[in-house]
Amino acid sequence: MLKEKGFYKGVNLGGWMSQCDYSFERLDGFITDKDIEAIASWGVDHVRLPVDYDVAELMDDGIERIRRAVDACKCCGLNVMLDLHKTAGFSFDAGEQESGFFDSSEKSLEYQERFYRLWECFAKEFGNDPDHVAFDLLNEITDASYLPEWKRISAECIRRIRLLAPENIIIIGSYANNDARAVKELDAPYDSRVAYNFHCYEPLAFTHQGAYWVPWLDREKRVAFKDSGATEEFFEELFSSAIAKADEYGADLYCGEYGVIDIVSPEEALEWYKVINKVFERHGISRAAWSYKEMDFGLSDARMDGVREELLAYL
Repeated sequence: MLKEKGFYKGVNLGGWMSQCDYSFERLDGFITDKDIEAIASWGVDHVRLPVDYDVAELMDDGIERIRRAVDACKCCGLNVMLDLHKTAGFSFDAGEQESGFFDSSEKSLEYQERFYRLWECFAKEFGNDPDHVAFDLLNEITDASYLPEWKRISAECIRRIRLLAPENIIIIGSYANNDARAVKELDAPYDSRVAYNFHCYEPLAFTHQGAYWVPWLDREKRVAFKDSGATEEFFEELFSSAIAKADEYGADLYCGEYGVIDIVSPEEALEWYKVINKVFERHGISRAAWSYKEMDFGLSDARMDGVREELLAYL
């Protein structure tokens, strides 16, 4: 389904309408038409567009900005996976200080209703364009304790979306920041146009070495690719239960984020991409690399110039 509909190989537009300062300078200038044209020239079929509720819900022209982004992508032959990266009351990033979405308080019900209404808004805007726009419900649920509530919330959200957008593809991930090993704990897909979602930055000691936002990693330690353990066998085992879950229900798998931090040399990052790509291709797993520009993982950054042409073959 995902491959046939043009959501097979993609790139994230991280940092444009999410994880940013929401200034007009950022929103108007971080990603331009030239960037969209460049991505289209890379041979991918879609972009994943992370959007925070701060843009979509709180800005007067937020939905119009998203519409313009979708239209710019369509003009270049790219489909769009619309990802709600942060919702009122929850963010994968504790530094955002969003909380309460998964509580059993009255406030949590307010947050959840805002979540539903925002997706109803997206469904109204893009429900007539299922061939070009798909929906990623919420980025990276963190704690396992949230899963029961998340399954209830996501089912209700999909029910409401389907009243307005019966044909758009919807993807849903599990806990532990969309860990592939947690996919098996999700319920059966709501319908035949729902796919399972996971993210992959494993082995984290290699892909995130030196990352300031991972407190349990030794920021001074460096790991060479040859010592990382990133083999085809490693990824086969890592994805095995998710593949089995998808096969059980005849559902597709989508890896919404994967990549290597810019501290790693471009040459070693390329080797990681080659290995994970073999496993993606073997199992027909759709995906979107993180990320097009900057955000500590930028594929378009000048440092990648020497390997980019080869790397694009392994997205």
